[in-house]
Amino acid sequence: MRLRSLLFVPGDRPERMKTALQRGADALIIDLEDAVALQSKPMAREMTAAFLRSAKRQAKLFVRVNALDSGLLDGDLAAVVAAGPDALVLPKAEGAASVQALSARAPGIPILPIATETPSAIFEIGSYRAVGNLILGLTWGAEDLPAAIGARSAREPDGRLTPPYEMVRSLTLFAAHAAGVEAIDTIYPAFGDLKGASAYAARARRDGFTGMMAVHPTQVCVINEAFTATAEELAEAQAIVNAFTANPDQGALGFHGRMIDAPHLRQAKRLLQSVEK
Repeated sequence: MRLRSLLFVPGDRPERMKTALQRGADALIIDLEDAVALQSKPMAREMTAAFLRSAKRQAKLFVRVNALDSGLLDGDLAAVVAAGPDALVLPKAEGAASVQALSARAPGIPILPIATETPSAIFEIGSYRAVGNLILGLTWGAEDLPAAIGARSAREPDGRLTPPYEMVRSLTLFAAHAAGVEAIDTIYPAFGDLKGASAYAARARRDGFTGMMAVHPTQVCVINEAFTATAEELAEAQAIVNAFTANPDQGALGFHGRMIDAPHLRQAKRLLQSVEK
């Protein structure tokens, strides 16, 4: 499943859902949690289920349900599971046990946990590799966690993450790869700053993330661009593979004035395989 861009859409705004399908995101996350007021949740469930049943699936359709301990999850699942979401996004997840608990209530539906929204969750991030067969990716958030611990912000004035949240971002990245699933970076909240979103997405790909969440349709284009290999990157990757194929007895080679070895070959193959995927 290709997941470069995942666009949030409120679950009580069906007109936005229809529009969002046209914006080129690889997946929509129809939100029944934070984007919907408590009194509107029953209506949002009905609207979300109707959209799931009727939409032409030009993108994968995920649903962010409410947290396991919210008292709202059973109502969410009763409304949307039969409508066939492509995945469930689990907020305030706290490791493998949370995934197993949701999977038991919605068997067979892949799960995308948001892995860093509570203090306890940080200490469970490594456990996701035990449920790699139940999850399709791992992502994180920089909004709920600072609120939970009384921090004023997760970001510097220029938008950069502060050290505690850089740490949890890194833990999520490595946990996703340890589990063998997609590593999805968090949102860039300043939706009017496309230059900043583009730079953030480029850094995410550089660091090893495979996709990123979006809060506004205008961000989708720059995210997709950042996570799509260029012709030059693909040509170089193929040249590296060809060089090792032509020299099967050599562990290291000179390539365009630099030395390359097994890690470079693995990286090149990974890039080419991601395009095939």
